[in-house]
Amino acid sequence: MIKKVGVIGVGTMGQGIAEMLAAKGLDVVVIERSDERLSYGLQMIEVSLDKQIEKWALTGAEKKLILSRIHSATSYEELAACELIIETISEDLDAKKEVFKRLDAICGESTILASNTSTLSLTELASVTSVPDRVIGLHFIYPVSKIDLVEIVRGLKTSDDTFNRMKHFVDEVIHKSGIMVFESPGFVTTRLICLFINEALHVLEEGVASAEDIDSAMRKGYSFQHGPFEMADRFGLDSVLAALERMFREYGELKYRPSIVLKKMVRAGQLGVKTGVGFFQYDKDGDRI
Repeated sequence: MIKKVGVIGVGTMGQGIAEMLAAKGLDVVVIERSDERLSYGLQMIEVSLDKQIEKWALTGAEKKLILSRIHSATSYEELAACELIIETISEDLDAKKEVFKRLDAICGESTILASNTSTLSLTELASVTSVPDRVIGLHFIYPVSKIDLVEIVRGLKTSDDTFNRMKHFVDEVIHKSGIMVFESPGFVTTRLICLFINEALHVLEEGVASAEDIDSAMRKGYSFQHGPFEMADRFGLDSVLAALERMFREYGELKYRPSIVLKKMVRAGQLGVKTGVGFFQYDKDGDRI
């Protein structure tokens, strides 16, 4: 039984994962590289809960209960009592390796070490630990509370026992749909959605249609909740670019080469919802203006 989960990194994904786990009744220990980032992450979780209260999706009492289950940690040693630890820091292989080395030094014999990476090798992350059979990928999709899918990613040495425990955890404990994915750059969701966004960018470059009309076509014609450009804005254009560049390096196929428009926008700091402007403009709550 997994009752206590550690979350390393309280950025956008870490916030969503910690909030979702606490809402499911689990004790959550969160850790960040600085007190400032930790304080900001916890503040944003509270903001998220307040927005749900405003929409009558949550009560004040439920908010207090969720927050009471989220505990901040100042050192990795405080994660030792966790049965599962999920790393959610930025997509930097060396930084993630350092995290897994530190976890390996303090985790218990049955602790599962998971990464929320969308493009990096689980096998390579596992190689720096003494327990590669207990390293696995849990790729949640933003926004975590609303998307039911979790990619459960097996590295080369991930054991059947580790996979089965995580499959049960995803399906029966946090009540999401878990699919088994064998390690491959981009897995299933990131690989396909980034190609979709990149092709939409090429259509835009060629002057076939405007960003607004391309999005409208995909929403109305194929029942997408968001079109490719709003999707990119919500993922973060820098994240989309980083994923495409990594897949381009790994696969060596031209279809993964990022659009020049995407590169220009990232260089200009127009990253989407996180900066308030991308292909479209957004308010502080992330709603289209």
